[in-house]
Amino acid sequence: MFVKFWGTRGSIATPGNDTVKYGGNTTCIQVCRDEGPAIIFDGGTGIRALGLELMKSMPVEAHVFISHTHWDHIQGLPFFVPLFVPGCKVNFYGAFDPVYHRGLADILKAQMDYCYFPVREGELKAEISYRSLKEGETVSVGGARVTAVLMNHPVMNFGYLIEADGQKMFFTGDHEPPRNIYEPGDEEYEEYGEILQLKNESIYEKIRDADMIVADSMYTEKEYPAKVGWGHGTHSTCLEMARQVGAGSVVMTHHEPIRLDAELDAIDAEFRGKRSDDDPKVVFAREGLMIDVGQGE
Repeated sequence: MFVKFWGTRGSIATPGNDTVKYGGNTTCIQVCRDEGPAIIFDGGTGIRALGLELMKSMPVEAHVFISHTHWDHIQGLPFFVPLFVPGCKVNFYGAFDPVYHRGLADILKAQMDYCYFPVREGELKAEISYRSLKEGETVSVGGARVTAVLMNHPVMNFGYLIEADGQKMFFTGDHEPPRNIYEPGDEEYEEYGEILQLKNESIYEKIRDADMIVADSMYTEKEYPAKVGWGHGTHSTCLEMARQVGAGSVVMTHHEPIRLDAELDAIDAEFRGKRSDDDPKVVFAREGLMIDVGQGE
């Protein structure tokens, strides 16, 4: 099993001379296997190029797992060419929004209302289905098993564990490690800390011994204090998650939109320098990169 990155940027697409190496498209990840339908995580702007590639082998059957419906994870879907072609099948999976009481179908269709896009969802020619998943629910796709894992973000966000061909890969979606909202010494501090520990252990238990984790590593440790509560991790917290579950490798993605290629090179070099022999392999995702899940490179 391989994963290929079609979009590695967070928040907003960032084309330009200084983002060529790591890419400027927003999140889209393809799971590549020897056979079976296409399995895709998220529909950021990177899914446009992926759709063109898939169209080379008709008809297309794609299973698109949406971590959450913030724009940078769905804004490429109106440009996903298989949606417009008769004979293609596109199946969407994601979370029901309990705050706005809207299912995945309602949210994705609204993005294609005439006030936002010239072609409505009802005019698309492919066979399209939508399925709202529950925490812990597993979907079977061409011999692969994909399980939804509830993560921490300012909207319902699923990470996805895929198990296929004797390997396990986990994609966090957008995730900020839960933090204690109380200060040390507060009466509630220890009790709330125990709740957070249980939450983390619940995630870790589901993804333990994953061969690879693909993780939201948007911020540096220096940047994070100004971004607390925004729903994203740091390079250090992603590495720590991989350590805790015994993962073979961790791929840093969802790069900050202001992060230039030279800056990502420097952060990559820093982590390579600090990595011990017992640590998971660390890879910084870039567009076009294909990685063997079992090898981590």
